[in-house]
Order: sequence, then C-alpha cells, then structure tokens
Amino acid sequence: MKSSAKLEELPLLTPRQIYERLGKYVIGQQRAKRAVSIAAYNHLKRIATGRHRRSSLLKKSNILLIGPTGSGKTHIARNLAEILSVPLTIADATEYTEAGYYGKDVEVMIADLLFKADQAVEEAERGIVFVDEIDKIARRTHGGSTGAGNRDIGGEGVQQALLKMLEGREVYVPLNLTQSWAKHDFVQMDTRNILFICAGTFSDLYAYRSGRTVGFGSDGRPGARRRVGVKDLIEFGLLAELMGRLPVMVELEELGPDELYQVLTVPPDSLVREYRELLGLEGIDFSFSDGALREIARYAYDKRLGARALRSIFEELMSEVLFFAPERRGERIGMDARTVRRRLASLSSGSFLEA
Repeated sequence: MKSSAKLEELPLLTPRQIYERLGKYVIGQQRAKRAVSIAAYNHLKRIATGRHRRSSLLKKSNILLIGPTGSGKTHIARNLAEILSVPLTIADATEYTEAGYYGKDVEVMIADLLFKADQAVEEAERGIVFVDEIDKIARRTHGGSTGAGNRDIGGEGVQQALLKMLEGREVYVPLNLTQSWAKHDFVQMDTRNILFICAGTFSDLYAYRSGRTVGFGSDGRPGARRRVGVKDLIEFGLLAELMGRLPVMVELEELGPDELYQVLTVPPDSLVREYRELLGLEGIDFSFSDGALREIARYAYDKRLGARALRSIFEELMSEVLFFAPERRGERIGMDARTVRRRLASLSSGSFLEA
C-alpha cells in the first residue's frame, strides 16, 4: 500500500516527455534540453520521495546554463516552469548585494517567488528561481587564495549569501515587497525543494584565462571554443562551494541561421504567427516569403544578435506596415527577400540592434 502511494506521488511527466514539450517552444539546444529535462524529473522525484521519509540520499539538481546571449537560457527556464506548472521568478544577480549593504538581499528572490505564487507558501516552495547574469558576480579580487582583505559586496558576498539557499534551508522572507525593509512582515520558507537555475554568458572567460579578447573562441563561433569545466569557472571567480551546489552544468550553443529561421516559424508562439494575428485584427492578410525570413535569420546570425533580437528586427521591418495598418483594412500585404534586404541594409551600423 505504501509503495503504491509512492508511485502515485511520482511526477507524471518523464524526462522524454519534458524534453518533447520543451522542443515545441525551444529550438535547437538538444543537449541542454535533455540535461534540463533529466534534472527537472529528478528534482520532482526527490520532492515526492521526501514526502514519505525524512532523510534521502537524493541531492538537489540545481542547474548552471552557460551560453551566448540570445541562445535560449531564459526561454528554457520559462517554458520549463509552464510545463511543470510551478511558479517562476527571474532575478538578475547584479541587483543583489551582501547582507547589510545598500541593494537587495538574496532573500528577496524567494519573496518574489512567493509573490508569483499568490502568497501560497507550499506552492512557492516547489517553484523555480532563475538567477541570470551569474557570471557578473564572479569574485573581482584574488588577493592570497581567497581575496580576503578586499570587500566585494556585489560579487563574492552575493555568492556566499546564495550558498544557503541553493543547498536548501529555512529562510525568512518579506511578505510585502513594496514597503520599507524595516516595516515588512516576514514568513518562514524552506528552499530545499526550490529548483535554482543559474545562467550567464561568461563571454570574457577565455579572455580572463589567456589575456586575449576572444569571447567564446577565436571567432566567437561555437566550433572555435572548448568546453568550460568546473576548474575554469572557479579560476574565473566563482566559489568552489557555489559550483558544488550547481551539479548540472550545461553549455548552450550559438543558434545558427537555420535554427533562427525555425525560431521565427516553428513554435506555436512564433513571431510570424504573432504578427499575422496582430495584423489580422486590422483585417489584413499579411505574409512573409520564405526568402524574407531566411534573410532575417541570416542578418541576426551575422550580427551575432541571437534569438532575443529577432523581435527588434521585426519591429524595424514592420514599422511602416503597422503605422498604416488601420487604413489598409481588407488588403493582402506581403514582404519578400528583396524588400527585407533593402531595409536591413539601411540600418545604421551603430543601431540599437547591435547594442
């Protein structure tokens, strides 16, 4: 009877099912999606096991995602939370400081997760915290072996503060994020079952190691760089204790032109579908030619903008159409490769797209 109850508590989605659902919205990054799917399944299995016995050998499967901007790190976390039906909060590591200094304390991450869960403590305690820009809080000082004697309240101090939450312990978090810290009511929360996904570009990792400005490789392309190891990250400035609490480390590759083309067309919430629906509200039947979409994908790849910039490119290309849309109700409008090439060529080299 007890074993059957355990089986009923196990998550319904297998790693393969999580992977397949991620694949509907996340293009490419097969290795990353597999690793995240396995980690998420093991995490839920660990939660289910903990409901039946006090101690377990299963450790937290916190994740570290490493990859260039626009490769899908945040996108993976956001869709994983939707697949697992758990609350998600996205935090920028650079906003936090060591306790006692001006800035946010790391407990505010959990408070925001509680807010996303509509103040339901039990629901928040099984949610996901996505910590972006983790590479920006690498230890800036390296005096001696630990950098002791040089305060780094926005770097090593934040890493130290994160350790207790990543490993899992009870913390006090404010209920109201809009009031002064001294006026908060607090609630006790357990972070043992919260999945932490940390992410960063680590774009200057090799520059730090070799003294050359090479980004991810000699030409910045995935084929020119070797895998990042734990030793590399510790030498870069991340604490060994922090790396020990991020056992699942995955590198994401830069999306190629074909993958960026799929980002535009394949997902149910793709930009092409979104803009067709937007113009459809004005009674306009709008379409991109296949060549036009490939021109957009090629431009984003050549400029090394990643998938995140595709929306900015679309806004630039569609500005005239959207401006006159209410006056062109009932028309059929198309955009071909020649038009896209001409408009992209007119963008100044120092435009916001390349910022």
